[in-house]
Amino acid sequence: MISVCIATYNGEKFIRQQLESILPQLSMNDEIVISDDHSTDNTIEIIKSLKDARIHLYFHEADIHAMFHIDRSTHNFVNALSHANGDIIFLADQDDFWLPNKVETTIQQLKSYDLVISNCIIGDEALNTTGKMYSDIRPFKTGVLNNIIKSHYLGCCMAFRKDVYQKALPFPKHGVAHDLWIGLTAERFFRVGYIKQPLVIYRRHTGTVTYSGKENKTSLAFKLKYRLLIVKALISHNNM
Repeated sequence: MISVCIATYNGEKFIRQQLESILPQLSMNDEIVISDDHSTDNTIEIIKSLKDARIHLYFHEADIHAMFHIDRSTHNFVNALSHANGDIIFLADQDDFWLPNKVETTIQQLKSYDLVISNCIIGDEALNTTGKMYSDIRPFKTGVLNNIIKSHYLGCCMAFRKDVYQKALPFPKHGVAHDLWIGLTAERFFRVGYIKQPLVIYRRHTGTVTYSGKENKTSLAFKLKYRLLIVKALISHNNM
């Protein structure tokens, strides 16, 4: 069984198109698990209007103070993951678009690996592409240290066995993105595979929540503090 986990917040502009790119690739026994962070637009109405029993909607009740920009979206994703029933989990963003061969290609690779991450095509708000790949901006690199220095784990391109998610528990409360944490867990305990071909159109627009691929303009002190939190989380996880 496949579980596709999506975190939503005010995603009315793109969520229908994303769901309609995913649903045809799933069997009737698979599911899409959506955690919504109390959207104030028509996101929920659009999701419900699809009337597909494979879509399961939950709401994220924040129980932490967000110290970093990524904290709230990370825990929204973690809420979705906590409700996943599948033995294979895909992550998806509310505003991207899955290419038709994404599930088939990924499942084939998961026969040899526990986590796989694919390339993606960069698209604009209307999904117009120039042929530029995410790998042109940030070539994928394995290794715990490499990914502490600069994360190469892009959640919308990741799929993994449920064992990886369970090993990642508990997720750090602050400062560590869900996709990086899952990637680091896979690096340490499982087999990681990379798919060079793009399987997603990675939509970049003014409302994008994450900053992957953009120039990082944060201070050196902030960067060091952020990476120290990652190291502390890894040490704490080792001692559990």
